[in-house]
Amino acid sequence: MTRLAIDYDDVAAAHRRLEGIAHHTPVLHSTTADASTGARLYFKAEHLQRVGAFKFRGGYNAVSLLGEAQKRAGVIAFSSGNHAQAIALSARLHGTRAVIVMPEDAPEIKIAATRGYGAEVVLYDRYTQDREALGRALAEAEGLALIPPYNHPHVMAGQGTAAKELFDDVGELDTLFVPLGGGGLLSGCATVARARYPGCRIIGVEPEAGNDAQQSLRRGEIVSIATPHTIADGAQTPALGDLTFPVIRERVDDIVTVSDARLVEAMAFMASRLKQIIEPTGCLGVAAAFQAGEKLAGHRVGVMLSGGNIDLPRFAALVHGR
Repeated sequence: MTRLAIDYDDVAAAHRRLEGIAHHTPVLHSTTADASTGARLYFKAEHLQRVGAFKFRGGYNAVSLLGEAQKRAGVIAFSSGNHAQAIALSARLHGTRAVIVMPEDAPEIKIAATRGYGAEVVLYDRYTQDREALGRALAEAEGLALIPPYNHPHVMAGQGTAAKELFDDVGELDTLFVPLGGGGLLSGCATVARARYPGCRIIGVEPEAGNDAQQSLRRGEIVSIATPHTIADGAQTPALGDLTFPVIRERVDDIVTVSDARLVEAMAFMASRLKQIIEPTGCLGVAAAFQAGEKLAGHRVGVMLSGGNIDLPRFAALVHGR
C-alpha cells in the first residue's frame, strides 16, 4: 500500500484472485465509431462480465479477503443494483449470507437478479433515506461485514482489473474514458494506467445532473450534492468517497459530463451498430468519446462499457423517445 488506498500491486493481486472466476471480457470495435471521431476506439465490454457489470470484480475480491469467521456471519452492501448483484453472487460463491440495501426505484431487473443470487433485499427511498446509515445499522445489529460499492480498497483494486485486462489486450492508449459514480472503477483504472502507461490521459465521465466529482476535482476537496435526477442510475451518487477521491485527485487528468440525451444516443448507437445492450451508466464513456469527436483524431482510445443491466421495456422506451 502507498499513502493512497491502492497501488498497482493491489490490482495485480486482485487480478490473480479473479483468474478463472471473473470473465476476461472482450474488446469491441466499430468502424463507424472510428470514422466519426478519427480515432481508434477500444470498447471494454464489462457489460458481458458476470452479473452484467464490472462490479463483480471488486465484489468478489472484497468477499474473498474476509476472514472465515466473518464469512460465516455474512456480508451486507448498499447499491442501486450492480454492486448488489456482485456481492450477492460473490457471497453465494463463498457460501456466505448476503443482505443488500437497494433503492425501491432500482430497475426491477436488478432487484430480481439480486434476489435470484440468493441475497436478502431491503428496500429504501433513495431521496429521503440515508442508505449508508441504514446499511451500517443493519451491519452492527446482525454482525455483518459491510462492503460499500466503491469506497473500499479491495473493491477499488478489483475494479482496476478491468483496465489491466484492457491494457494487456490492446497495449498503450492515448486516452481512457471511464464511467464515474462514486469513483471505484475510475480510481482502480487510473491506478493501472499511471503504473503501466503514465502518458495515457484518464478521463472520468459523469452525468450532467450529478457533477459532484467534477466539482471536487476542480476545488481539490470532496463536494457533496443532492441525489441527482438522471437516467444513469448507477451514477446517482451524491459524493466521492474519502478513499476514492485522493486517488482520483492524484491520478486522473479530467472529469467531463454528458447529458441524458447523449446517453440515449450512445445507447442507440451501441445497440444498432455493435448489437450490444448497454445501460445508461454503462454508456457514459461512449457518450463522452462521441462528444469529444474529432479532438480524439489519430488517438488510440479506450472506453469502459461498465454495465448492461436495464429492463428491455425501459431500454426500448428511452431509445424510442429520443
